[in-house]
Amino acid sequence: MKRVLIKVTGSVQGVCFRRYALQKALQLGLTGYVTNQEDRSVRILAQGSFPAVDNFIQWCHQGSPQAQVDDVLVEEDEANDIYLDFSIV
Repeated sequence: MKRVLIKVTGSVQGVCFRRYALQKALQLGLTGYVTNQEDRSVRILAQGSFPAVDNFIQWCHQGSPQAQVDDVLVEEDEANDIYLDFSIV
């Protein structure tokens, strides 16, 4: 199992980024969450199989059709929280 925290910056709020991220995560069988941040970035916690998480990270570089992604920062997360689904927070 792989678990990462992702910060996506650019024009990523107000363009349905979270909704598309939810759809992609569910398609890949990931659990975790996606949420808007005060600095206009989007934060994502994604956990699942190594290939699925890597695929999701690649998707984040493009995001929703109207998004303009400037940067995607990824860090491994070692927390023990258990998520049973993927949700928008």
